[in-house]
Amino acid sequence: MVDDKRIGIVCSGGDCAGLNAAIRAAVFRIAELGWTAIGLKEGTAGLLQRPLQYEVLTPDNFSGDIMRRGGTMLGTTNKGNPFAFPMADGSVKDRSHEILEGLRELSLDALIGIGGDGSSAILRRLAVQGNVQLITVPKTIDNDIGLTENAIGFDTAVSVATEALDRLQPTAASHHRVMVLEVMGRDAGHIALQAGIAGGADVILIPEIPYSLKKVAEKINQVRARGRNFALVVVSEAVRTTEGEALEQTFTDGERRFGGVGNYVGELIADATGAETRVTVLGHVQRGSMPNWRDRMIASAFGVHAVDLVRDGKSDRMVAWWNRQIIDVAIEDAIANYHSVELDGPLVRTARGLGICLGD
Repeated sequence: MVDDKRIGIVCSGGDCAGLNAAIRAAVFRIAELGWTAIGLKEGTAGLLQRPLQYEVLTPDNFSGDIMRRGGTMLGTTNKGNPFAFPMADGSVKDRSHEILEGLRELSLDALIGIGGDGSSAILRRLAVQGNVQLITVPKTIDNDIGLTENAIGFDTAVSVATEALDRLQPTAASHHRVMVLEVMGRDAGHIALQAGIAGGADVILIPEIPYSLKKVAEKINQVRARGRNFALVVVSEAVRTTEGEALEQTFTDGERRFGGVGNYVGELIADATGAETRVTVLGHVQRGSMPNWRDRMIASAFGVHAVDLVRDGKSDRMVAWWNRQIIDVAIEDAIANYHSVELDGPLVRTARGLGICLGD
């Protein structure tokens, strides 16, 4: 056993399935080493509050169902960059020093951050500024962070989207309809592509491949000409209009997010083919599900390995899943190597080989 250390665990950015499994694994490994785990609540927002929002975590905090739950037991935030924090008067303020003061107040020896590329970049900047030992764990349903084949949350999101197609198919066939399913994915089309292949889609539209309405309509008409009375279309939320414009919605807090492309594509298909078309937008349903076995397994492996990196004195590293192995890479390199769909990759080739229309 080594000297006692206090290890902070924080979730940052959007939630997803599998976060609790990662927290659990890190806490169990920390306890095995005789150290103390400090769970930081509400992401970096909890470090801006006074008193600080945190709790000491032990294996006794984890009942048998926590790793099966979606979301995060610690809470998280994807708002309020501490280096440009929005204030009530409309100004922005650098509050990074307040977060670092909070970390020092907790006497943390190291920090394990569970986040995507954006939140990992913020955590890394804080760590460099405050000389904090930092290990990150990749989580994002978009699966767009570099140098890891999988991030926590992605597999479950794909499973939810695939199940949605399984449920849409019989109702589509019953009513002779084209069903359009809009899925999340931010700027990457991984969810749409993989769920579309697994769910038997006829058309998959992703932001990496510009599409032609003519090609999409031809595919729908081809399906109907062969005697099938329905078709399934999967659209990633970041797909643009035929004129190349992004479709976004403005929310009450002023934030702009992707939304509306499913209805846009559905109307185009209906006009071009005369088919009765219905649109389903999955939205946050993809985030809140019970994690599947693979997300729980990868999250558990990530959590243990992250603590072991702390034990070994490593810092500024991200744990990663590569070629069925747990490895670690430089956080900066992972952020820099953005992972979008490879246009000549095996899954694009698979989709084309199956006769799926990708719009081009």
